[in-house]
Formats: sequence, C-alpha cells, structure tokens
Amino acid sequence: MTIEVEVKNVTKIFGKQLAKAKKLVRENKSKEDILAQTGATVGVDRASFTIKQGEIFVIMGLSGSGKSTLIRMINQLIPATDGQILIDGQDLTKLNKQEMIALRRKKMSMVFQNFALFPNYTIIQNVAFGLEIKGKDKAQREARAHEALELVGLKGYDDQYPNQLSGGMQQRVGLARALASDTDILLMDEAFSALDPLNRKEMQDELLRIQSELHKTIIFISHDLNEALKLGDHIMIMRDGQVIQTGTPEEILTQPADDYVERFIEDVDRSRVLTAANVMIKPAMVNIEKSGPRTALREMRENNTSSIYVIDNQQRFIGMADARDVIELVRKQQKDLGQVLQKDVPTTNPDTPIKELMSEISTTPIPFAVLDEREHLLGIIVRGAVLGALAGDGVTE
Repeated sequence: MTIEVEVKNVTKIFGKQLAKAKKLVRENKSKEDILAQTGATVGVDRASFTIKQGEIFVIMGLSGSGKSTLIRMINQLIPATDGQILIDGQDLTKLNKQEMIALRRKKMSMVFQNFALFPNYTIIQNVAFGLEIKGKDKAQREARAHEALELVGLKGYDDQYPNQLSGGMQQRVGLARALASDTDILLMDEAFSALDPLNRKEMQDELLRIQSELHKTIIFISHDLNEALKLGDHIMIMRDGQVIQTGTPEEILTQPADDYVERFIEDVDRSRVLTAANVMIKPAMVNIEKSGPRTALREMRENNTSSIYVIDNQQRFIGMADARDVIELVRKQQKDLGQVLQKDVPTTNPDTPIKELMSEISTTPIPFAVLDEREHLLGIIVRGAVLGALAGDGVTE
C-alpha cells in the first residue's frame, strides 16, 4: 500500500498570542500552562501519523482530545497553526481557498454525525448534491446517486424525504452521498454515534461490507473503543491534543503504550478483536515420515505435554496422537505413528476471531490446530491461553 495521507507535526492553537503559545508548545508546556499564560487553547499538539491507501484509520479519544479538530484540519475546514498535511505528497496547508475547494471536490467527502441532509430535498437529490456542485448533468448525477443508494441498501427510496426515514436510514443516505461523489478519501466524524445500538452495529457492518468492495481510504473519528477495534485497520489514540499511540487493533490491546491506554482498554471485549494467531502456542510436533513413537515421546517429554501433533513431508498437518497411545506403541515395539493418529482434530485459520471459537473451545477436549491456507500447522489453541488472552495476560505476539 502507498501512503495517501501524511500528517507532520501538526498543531492547532485557538486564540491570540499565537507566537508565544507556539513557543510554549515547543517547550512541552501543558495545555493548562499555555492557557494560563496566553489565554490560547491548544486543540492539537504536534500530531504526526501516516494513513495508507485503502485502509480504515480510526482516530479516537475522549471529548476534548482533539480528534474532531484534527479531521477538520485534514480537509482544511480548520486551518493548521503549524505543520504539514500532505495528500499524495501535496501540502494542503500551502493551498489557497480555490485550490483547496477543488481538491476537496476531487479527493475528499465527509459524512457527518448529524446526517446533514437537506429536509426539502428528496433522497435522490440529497445523494446527488455533491455531483451537482461538481457540475455533472442531471442524468449523470442521478445515475450515480441510484448506484450509491443501491450500494447502501436503499434502492427504491429515491423520492422519499429525510423525515420519512429512520435515523439509521438517514445515515445511510449521508454515506451514499459521500460515495456518490466517488472521492478517494472519506472523512467520517462520529458518523454513527447518534444512532441507537442496533442501527449503529448495522452501519458498522455496512461500512465494512462496502469497504470490502470499494477499498476507499477512510478516516473515522470515534470515542467508542469497541467500534474502533471493529472497524480500524489502524487506530490512533489521542489525549489532550497529543497522539498517545498508533497501532493495529491487536497492538493497541496487547502492547498499550502507557497507563492511559491501559485504562482505556480495560473494559473492552477482547474476544471480538483477538484472533487465533494471537492466542495460539507452539505445539510438540513431529514429521510422520521421519519420526517414530520414541521420537514423538521424547518431544512430548521435552515440551511437557501429553499429545503430539503430526505433519507430513510437505509440512501439512495430518493429525495428533495421545501420549498414552504412543507409550503403548513403544511398549509393543511398533514403529508406525499412523496406527494411533487421531484425524478428527478441530482446525481453524489464524485470522478467525476468538469470539467465533469460544463455544467450541470450551467444550472440545482437543486443542484447536491453527492452519494456514496450505494446511501447514502454525500452532494450537488451548483453553488456558484463551483465558489468559481475554484477561489481558499471556497473549502471544
């Protein structure tokens, strides 16, 4: 993936005495100190990050953390006090008003928290509005608007008005309008926070479905960590205008940068985010074509385990054997492990969320084997490792 958005040391200060406030920021003074000395408020403090083309990048934090200010600087609705904002290498802070308007029309669309629909426009007119601003003729914009409405599941609602739709449907209209403009980057500021929990989940699922088809670059603002973990390819956590940590959902959960992030994630449902790859452990393993029962027994002793996982010459997983059965083979001086091989071992792939496996893991006496697409054995999942991971302890990296 190529880098599409790059933010370098961006600062936003509201108020007067900007020169003095900028100096205090560089001296690492706190927001409170700067406010007391200058009367100016630091909204964003030297934020730096990169967003790759085609990913969902979630910016999150509590109220006052600077996340909404930051997204508005990315499309220059709020000008930056200092720093650079680069889209495909072009610095937005250097553009004049007309150049910025042209770039927004071509590159960026925004989905708002409060839907921002025109009450006197029909749904099709609302969705086509951005295209009308671009100067597209009526046939073109209506055709594109129809496609966008169908994409968000609102086919047939063209002639309705916003007040005839539920909140969730209105938010779909807002998303359709952004998609109809066919820009590369979608900015979504708390886009689902006004919805009830059921509609919110539906819109999250809908966004992921659409993203799997369109591969837009999406910058998504949220204060909900579970939402961020569900949607984000990368997550950036902010506090008091500063970037505290940026990482994948797994990195945020398993490698919190400081005590603040640890407190932030303590109540999260880890089972929704952690995958088989996060909790699997290395098994005792032998090649059936090179090893017999005595080698298998030695491997189990060295690994302090009561079972052995067996692969073939192509490294493909073919089954497992229990220590008691292997000991019996040794006692009888038999050399073929295949005689006691259990082939009905539950398997999964490394990307499977733990939540989908919990029921079976809790009931099956046999650990899951984690296999890649070539059926190579990557690891096994035992109950203790899962419980440790969900408790925030013992997660494999």
